[in-house]
Amino acid sequence: MASLREIKGRIGSTKKMSQITSAMHMVSNSKLRRAEENATSFQAYREKLQEAVQAIATGDTGSDHPMLEERPVKRTGYVVITADSGLAGPYNANVLKQLTGEIKERHNNDPDFYDILVIGKMGYEFLTARGYNVSKYRTGLADQPDFSSVKEITHEAVNSFIDEDIDELIIIYNEFINVLEQKVRADRLLPLTASELEEAQAGESTLTNYEFEPDKDSLLAVILPQYAESLIYGSLLEAKASEHAARMTAMKAATDNAKELIDDLSLEYNRARQAAITQEITEIVGGAAALE
Repeated sequence: MASLREIKGRIGSTKKMSQITSAMHMVSNSKLRRAEENATSFQAYREKLQEAVQAIATGDTGSDHPMLEERPVKRTGYVVITADSGLAGPYNANVLKQLTGEIKERHNNDPDFYDILVIGKMGYEFLTARGYNVSKYRTGLADQPDFSSVKEITHEAVNSFIDEDIDELIIIYNEFINVLEQKVRADRLLPLTASELEEAQAGESTLTNYEFEPDKDSLLAVILPQYAESLIYGSLLEAKASEHAARMTAMKAATDNAKELIDDLSLEYNRARQAAITQEITEIVGGAAALE
């Protein structure tokens, strides 16, 4: 059995840990509210941009823009969104498990058939340590990132498809459902097809009766890359909300577990102290009896 000093030390260290996890829970809770607002606000912009893209791209234009072109998939690009730190439960592990599973199943782990662009330190360190083909990465993002912080990597991902370095672009991230639930998604961003645009935007577009100047093909050359980049940024905002929710849940569970451990250690301490007192009384009584 551990000594009284050891048990008391464990109780003290566990209380300090509980204070830390409780503080992290409150911080994540505060960050989550703002992250939810960011994701919701951006959704309105993305829907309007999506509506405009649908109106232009689904018309009878005969456009041959490369982002609308279906071609045989010889090489796949993956945009992977993870966190810069841990202590968020299975948040990072679920995304990386989805990615490595797809690479193994679809490409047999052959780096000639895939390319990875990573957002987040945890994903970058995991993938590079295991020899995966990571061509570009971005770490150190703010808790509430703006578009300029990821513009370079989103531009790189879209241009890789336009330049035919990859034949499809897939993004893997955690979608925010609610505080207790985050779902890993693997969505194909490129190429954009007319059927996918129609499914993404329910109902008739309010822009279908407008005439576009200078012409639809010129507009597509500008708006399609912006649209694809906005999809990546919107996914990042969802992922950030999921990260804060996952960390909040993990820290709440850690705090509750610490409190339970403190209760168990306190009970063990009291029992050990009582046993020590009983032992001392027994020794005193035995010594007194020996003197008689």
